[in-house]
Amino acid sequence: MSNRIALCLLAIGLTTSSLFAETPNVLFIAVDDLRPQLGCYGKSQMHTPNIDRLAAQGVLFERAYCMVPTCGASRASLMTGVRPSPDRFVNYLAWAEKDAPSAVPLHTHFKSSGYKTISLGKVFHHKTDHADGWSEPAWRSQRPAYQDREAEQAAIAESKERWPQKRSHRGLPYEAADAQDEDYPDGECANEAIKRLRELSAEPSQPFFLAVGFLKPHLPFNAPKKYWDLYDHDSIQLPDNYHPPEAAPAGAVHNSGELRAYAGIHPENPVSAEMARQLIHGYYACVSFTDAQIGRILDELQELGLAQNTIVVLWGDHGWQLGEHGMWNKHSCFETSMHAPLLVAAPTEGSVKPGSRVRSLVEFIDIYPSLCELTGLPLPEHLQGQSFVPLMRDPNLPGKPFAIGRYRQGDTIRADNFRFTEYSNAEGRITGTMLYDHRVDPDENSNVASGNPELTQELAKELSQLKGK
Repeated sequence: MSNRIALCLLAIGLTTSSLFAETPNVLFIAVDDLRPQLGCYGKSQMHTPNIDRLAAQGVLFERAYCMVPTCGASRASLMTGVRPSPDRFVNYLAWAEKDAPSAVPLHTHFKSSGYKTISLGKVFHHKTDHADGWSEPAWRSQRPAYQDREAEQAAIAESKERWPQKRSHRGLPYEAADAQDEDYPDGECANEAIKRLRELSAEPSQPFFLAVGFLKPHLPFNAPKKYWDLYDHDSIQLPDNYHPPEAAPAGAVHNSGELRAYAGIHPENPVSAEMARQLIHGYYACVSFTDAQIGRILDELQELGLAQNTIVVLWGDHGWQLGEHGMWNKHSCFETSMHAPLLVAAPTEGSVKPGSRVRSLVEFIDIYPSLCELTGLPLPEHLQGQSFVPLMRDPNLPGKPFAIGRYRQGDTIRADNFRFTEYSNAEGRITGTMLYDHRVDPDENSNVASGNPELTQELAKELSQLKGK
């Protein structure tokens, strides 16, 4: 806590310890590439009991949207509360401190307000982004991504010989190792989080902001075999729309470039049906692996007596295509890339009913101001989102009418029943549009922009006014 804040507290008769005793902690959990195909979102394919448990204890946002569907940009926007633009938060290599240097990021705001701030695992894309906002150097596991290093190197060698034209070569896009959870980075990250919670519990007068970032289910889909065994491989089905959507404009559908570097994946051809099932199986296994790590942390939070005074926020940095429209990865303006999980359990907010579900649209830039309201911190002037705490208290409120996002040359707007996207060239000229009616086409298979000129024009106007400049 700064001397200025401490003096102000003393002036009104509060000691530092008395304030901290009433100040809620924050456990901030980020999951890379997590799509909302979870039990708590009404999907039955994956085994996610711990995330489902968190949803039952808090509030689930059914329609939360990232700002940019790639990790570095999404995280930089969320952590600063600032919208992306054609020149800000552009790709996975984005730095918050470089792209929005005047914005005070979320963790720095909490640190300057007296919180102990700790980063474990992948929170920002770059470990040293806004490093001074953490109370200690950010921690990341050094454990290898693959347990069978010989198999990894053999796969790379075979890939180089088979497809020398690939720009880069990696091992197979999946691994089911006979390994312990802590042999992988995320298992060690959960161990570190448990260790830090025990240390923090010994300082009850010191509020904390503990950020824990899990890598999986990001590629490669590597997880202990026991999580693969949760699923029957033969029962895994490809999505119904394992093909490009009708009349999609140029630039809307990509060739899954992130996946192409892995061994066994052709540099250009569509992924085979069997490889597709293997990838889906691996993704499911990795989600269950991460779910188990989240469960261990939540159990420790409860065991230490911290749960009743800790706000838990869980978010996926963006969605992920599991073969929808023939695509893998994120990197698109379709719902599958923009829609991501968001759950908030705030036991200190007595007016919130556990197990509530918010249907209203929310954006990831809303997380920053919401945490400020839940913890009683002032709102920095630069924030461009709005608090969703009123929606937590009353899920029937209408919320905001639109969620805005972008990726590369595409700008997209999500309305209650529609998603509209327009693509432009370097000079700003519109080169293509697409409109999907979610009332009849939730999977976004048929572009109806040409048949709805008035609605297209209306949404284009709203998008132009609201998107980042």
